[in-house]
Amino acid sequence: MKTVLVFKTSISKKSHIKTVKPFLNNLITKNEYWNFDLEDCDNILRVETQELKADSICKILNNQGFYCEELY
Repeated sequence: MKTVLVFKTSISKKSHIKTVKPFLNNLITKNEYWNFDLEDCDNILRVETQELKADSICKILNNQGFYCEELY
């Protein structure tokens, strides 16, 4: 069963997304998805996943210099 993980991030530009895209793509499998909502004040990242844990996603973004916090 897929889970939707939602994160508040500091990703605010398309160029930021290009920076993290390869790292996020490496985390997900064939039928999993991610996207950013830059129109939202919290610059939301949504990840549809079956296996990924929130802390691994936050770690990837943090390692690239971005803020990332899971929203519950």
